[in-house]
Amino acid sequence: MKHLILDILASLEDLADPKRIEFAKTSYPTQMRVIGVTNPNLKIVLKELKAQTRDYTEEEKLRLAKKMIQKDVFELQQLAYEYLDSNKKVLKSLTKNDVEELGKNLDNWVSVDYYAALVVGFSWRERLIGIERIKKYFTSDDFWIRRIALVATVSLNQKARGGTGDSEQTLEICKLAVDDHQDMINKALSWALRELAKVDKDPVIGFMEKYKNRLNRRVVREVTSKLETGRKNV
Repeated sequence: MKHLILDILASLEDLADPKRIEFAKTSYPTQMRVIGVTNPNLKIVLKELKAQTRDYTEEEKLRLAKKMIQKDVFELQQLAYEYLDSNKKVLKSLTKNDVEELGKNLDNWVSVDYYAALVVGFSWRERLIGIERIKKYFTSDDFWIRRIALVATVSLNQKARGGTGDSEQTLEICKLAVDDHQDMINKALSWALRELAKVDKDPVIGFMEKYKNRLNRRVVREVTSKLETGRKNV
């Protein structure tokens, strides 16, 4: 497994783009090492990785993902989350401890959203973890950790992610963010409400009416636009 990770790193380094590194510095700055690989090229490496581990057991695939995340390399972390997302049997085998172990280096919006949607949100939807675990994220002083709770609701409602809609649990989490006006929280709250509105509009309308005087203007503008026009911005 150690040699496989070295091979993956070599493949990523062959695809390194200095412009991507500079883009990362402004778009999603992180303490991790950034190799500088674009998303299309990352998909190429993911395809190679899946072929190389075709005969791995579910336990081996999970262990590999954890080891990739522990390397503190941004692209390895991305690959690990996408690798798990492509192996639903592995995701369905996760324990609460596994979910926690997979959440490392969550210091930028890309890492947080990958982890929140692909790991936490999936585990919540599949009832591997409960809403109390999601609420606990929102007790953190770190806004990145609080953001996990909101982005995780997207997996409950986004059809592309397998969601069928869960207004009760989604709004229970959204209520926690009403007075939290940190920018990354505002963006995540807007996203969570807009995704729910696609599958169940009335509860979102009620939520907006109840909290419109406390919500950040960005959230009010974007969600209202979604409800009235079907678009985020007009």
